Amino acid sequence: MKKILLGIGGILILGALWYLVSPVFIDKEVDDTFPEFEMPRVNELESMNKEDLESIREEALDTAAQEPATEIKEMLPEEDLIDAVSEGPQKIVGGEFIDIDFVHKGSGKAGVYQIDENSRILRFEDFEVTNGPALHVVLSAHPNPKNQSEVKDLGFLDLGNLKGNKGNQNYELDPEIDLSLYKSVVIYCYPFNVVFSTATLQ
Repeated sequence: MKKILLGIGGILILGALWYLVSPVFIDKEVDDTFPEFEMPRVNELESMNKEDLESIREEALDTAAQEPATEIKEMLPEEDLIDAVSEGPQKIVGGEFIDIDFVHKGSGKAGVYQIDENSRILRFEDFEVTNGPALHVVLSAHPNPKNQSEVKDLGFLDLGNLKGNKGNQNYELDPEIDLSLYKSVVIYCYPFNVVFSTATLQ
C-alpha cells in the first residue's frame, strides 16, 4: 500500500511539474482579425429610416478609405462618403510590451479600440511573450508594474486567460469600464505571481 501511495504521489508531482514547466517550451500562436463592420449596399440603405442611416454612418469603418473609390460609392450614398472614411474604430490608448528581465520577455503592441457605441476591445498586434503556466491578461493602475504588489495594490482588472503567447489577439472590454483607472496591460502568471511583460498605456 505504501508503494502504491508513493507511486500515485510521484505521478501527481510529475503532472504538476509538467503543467508548470512545459509551457516554457511550447508556443501557442493565435491570429484574431480586427473586428470589421460590414456596410450594406445602397439598395439596403435606401430602405432604412433616418435613424438607421445615422447609425450606419457612425459605425462605418475608416478602413473604407482603403477601398477603390468606385466600390465605396456603391456601398454608401454620396453624402455619407466623407463620414464613412473618416469614422470607425478609434484607438483610445496604446503602448508597447517590454521585457521584464532576461527570462521574462515581451514585444508587440497593445491598443484599446472603440469599435462602436457599445463595443470596445483590447488588441495585441505582432505580440510575443515568454510562455508560462496560467498566464492572464490584466489591466493595472500602475503604469509599469514589475511585481505582484505593483500589479494589484493600486487596483487591477483580470481579463482572463492569455489566448496564446504569440500572434494578434482581441479581448472584449465591458463598455462600462473606466479606462482612466488603468495605466498598463500586464501579462501575469498566477501560479508564481510573476510579471512576464507589461505595456504602458498612453
